[in-house]
Amino acid sequence: MCAKTRVVVAMSGGVDSSLTAALLVRQGYDVIGVTMQIWDKDAPVDDADGRGCCSLTAVDDARRVAEKIGIPYYVLNFRQLFEDTVIDYFIKEYSVGKTPNPCIACNRFVKFEGLLNKAKGLGAEYVATGHYARIQYDTANQRYLLRKGLDTTKDQSYALYHLNQNTLKHFLMPLGEYTKVQTREMAKEIGLAVANKPDSQEICFIPDDDYKGYLEEKVPQALKPGNIVDVEGRVVGRHKGLPLYTVGQRKGLGLAVGKPLYVVALDTKRNEVVVGSDQDVFGSSLIAGDLNFITMDDLQAPLEVTAKIRYGTREAGAIVSPLPNGRVYVQFAEKQRAITPGQSVVFYDGDIVIGGGIILESVDKNKA
Repeated sequence: MCAKTRVVVAMSGGVDSSLTAALLVRQGYDVIGVTMQIWDKDAPVDDADGRGCCSLTAVDDARRVAEKIGIPYYVLNFRQLFEDTVIDYFIKEYSVGKTPNPCIACNRFVKFEGLLNKAKGLGAEYVATGHYARIQYDTANQRYLLRKGLDTTKDQSYALYHLNQNTLKHFLMPLGEYTKVQTREMAKEIGLAVANKPDSQEICFIPDDDYKGYLEEKVPQALKPGNIVDVEGRVVGRHKGLPLYTVGQRKGLGLAVGKPLYVVALDTKRNEVVVGSDQDVFGSSLIAGDLNFITMDDLQAPLEVTAKIRYGTREAGAIVSPLPNGRVYVQFAEKQRAITPGQSVVFYDGDIVIGGGIILESVDKNKA
């Protein structure tokens, strides 16, 4: 049924997207490889070690793979969309004391919505990515589902909670059925030169991963010095600007008080960094907004779920309850470390992604 069906594959030059394209060719799809150009054409955004997902080196790698598997390949201009929806968002969120996740924003607005629109213009029915997650259709409920990848160590469903019914039906993620080890082995068997290429690790538009230096250069006006206070309100030091700090941070505070202190909160109204003990960093509830639900249209009543508050943490039992104005209240069964405004909270039912949203505040962070 897939013969002659056209699919655009988002190719980053890495092993995952390269194998995705190769597998779809084997399955009989009419495959077009695309790399999204998000860097300024006049900027030298190349990485010497080839670890960036969107560098000029990545384009060369993707082109070689396309030639190897015999598919057309294009580099499409997504610079303005990336700047508007990822870079500007990144700067704005940090400037108001939040800690954004630019990769989730890029997935949502560039890799999925933006690329899907371009793909339709190329006559494609599907877009495919190298994400470790699975898309399935639930005939009983007549809804598309997003499930975790089978490789639990590489599962990327957390970063895809924003997908909705309109986008899920147009996406393919064949690697969700494999482990990373299997991916590299299959890439070697096919003869892809990127089979052993390291995964990208840093924020693609900050190659040296120095986000503080990036903010100092881009928005120096947002870096207003102020007081560092403890949870009782006592001044214990000075900070260099709220965007340079994040909840849970210990290093780089410049405090000498004889005991370890951690950032507990960023008080934007008072321009203060609040610090406390490690226990003060834990909270048991949060409020989230900018929600998207996949298994339902919206949340009508309290729901028992498991939830995670950042990509690298474990899920924890929680109850998510609807609030007015498109928000939810999430109560965890156990306290969570460093609930951080600007990050995403994602809800699960087993391996099924229920949905998620952006953390607006930790409700009881100082009530340890």
